Amino acid sequence: MKSLRDPNRRPTHPGAVLLHDLLPALGITQVRLAELLGVSRLTISQLLHEHRSLSPDMALRLEKLTGTSAESWLRMQEARDLWEARQQPERFAGIRRVEPIPA
Repeated sequence: MKSLRDPNRRPTHPGAVLLHDLLPALGITQVRLAELLGVSRLTISQLLHEHRSLSPDMALRLEKLTGTSAESWLRMQEARDLWEARQQPERFAGIRRVEPIPA
């Protein structure tokens, strides 16, 4: 299935969604979010400022807190990670497709 998303635009980091959408909607601070999730303030700060990827553990914590599925949080992170990797095609330049040997 083809995505409607512009492949030239960097996908939104899940931390940006938390910072710009979730925190204001809940009316809480980064410190309170850390407390509610049971993680350190540093962990939350790094995630919100896109210095850390969202882990499966964090996705499950967010699912429990917000009711939004862990899978949706992880899909956001996966889209971002794949986009970032595709920005460095030279890393994969030496890899060629292997065709199966005819029987």
